[in-house]
Amino acid sequence: MTETEELMRATAQRCHDPYLRCALYGAAQTALGVTGCCVLAHSPQGCYLLVDAAFGWQDADYTETLILSTKLCEDEIVHGGEELLARTILEAQELGVSILFVLTSCGPEIVGDDIVAVCEDMRPQVDFEIVPIECAGFRGDQNDGTDIALDAMLKKLTVRGRQKIPGSVCLIAPHANSNPTWMGDLAWVKEILRQMGAKVLATLTHDTRINEFEDVASAEGCIVLTHDAGQKAADYLAQEFGTEQLCKGMPLPVGFTNTRRWLMELGKGLGAQDVAERLAAEGGKMVVEQCRRKGLEQFFMHRAPAAIVADATVGIPLLRFITEDLEMIPHLLCLRSCQAESGEILKRELEELALSPKVIYDADVYQSKLALAEVKPEVVFGSNIERHAVEELDIPFVFRLVNPISRFRMVNREYFGYVGMLNLIEFIQNDWLDRYRSTQRRYKARW
Repeated sequence: MTETEELMRATAQRCHDPYLRCALYGAAQTALGVTGCCVLAHSPQGCYLLVDAAFGWQDADYTETLILSTKLCEDEIVHGGEELLARTILEAQELGVSILFVLTSCGPEIVGDDIVAVCEDMRPQVDFEIVPIECAGFRGDQNDGTDIALDAMLKKLTVRGRQKIPGSVCLIAPHANSNPTWMGDLAWVKEILRQMGAKVLATLTHDTRINEFEDVASAEGCIVLTHDAGQKAADYLAQEFGTEQLCKGMPLPVGFTNTRRWLMELGKGLGAQDVAERLAAEGGKMVVEQCRRKGLEQFFMHRAPAAIVADATVGIPLLRFITEDLEMIPHLLCLRSCQAESGEILKRELEELALSPKVIYDADVYQSKLALAEVKPEVVFGSNIERHAVEELDIPFVFRLVNPISRFRMVNREYFGYVGMLNLIEFIQNDWLDRYRSTQRRYKARW
């Protein structure tokens, strides 16, 4: 059995009804985080729509970032599309971009198109950098695609031999996050680092300029901002450039305890313990006072059996938040995706909290629905999918916190940190009150 056949078989076993899109989508998300780039999908037109969707998730600026496709048809899928790819790369010369990322879908990789060789042949003929990324959908889900793209970018674009810059950090994979406004989480982390006197050299990737890749090797530390991807990139930076990973093996900063621990660990790594203590004290006081003044309705949460259906980035830290801060009892945790390192974090959290919920890793929609029917929680923290899935299960509350979600959010609201706690509480309160809103008008206005 070939490597391609093994990958396809392994993926088929876990894609019954997936929450996550394929590796091509994740790679496109990552590539589109580089400003001033062009992303060329070597794919049929249908797969090109995944790249278009990834454009929106990165909140990319269409005046700075471009997307193209070779739009393979039957002839290229059967006989190969290398010639068409080479011609499209030459045509991209007219766009005036500084870098071109070439992404592959399933068809070209199955028939054996060698995009690496094509890109090497075309590089002397164009005035922009070319980075080939072999990310066919059968290589995994979108988080695998993020890791594949980061690996290709770091190996191609990072400049060796740079001096370390004291107090500098590199941020990794902020976009691998089911918070629909994850840019708020990224902004919160950057502000915390600024207050601790650290300098962010690069964010891999969001609004990342091509020249920032040259500084990646200069960073003293890195922070992985997700539990779903990016660990391979952090390991690569540690091995090749001696970059220390900060806040490693910890839940992300959601809720009182997680946020305080994360701040303390970050402050220790940056030599800014006093700043971390101040931020934790001021933030905790602000949340308590705000909830007291605004009137937090918590009686319906007390000891309520709950379920969490999310990615590991939101799901793992949310576990402690709803247990300690909202006083619920988690009976079910369905993780759409989870790195091996993140699974160890979850195990430690469950032991420390003395919890034994039903845990499903790499859950698909069908598995989640069956588990919800079995556990029958009163409260579900999830997405719009769970809101529809539980309609016949008589589960009273579904708090929609994670993507996909049927709410339009103009403002990027973080889940990380102390303001993030208030954002989560506000969304929970609004969904709770919506349960009592009538679906029919019961009065007739006189005007």
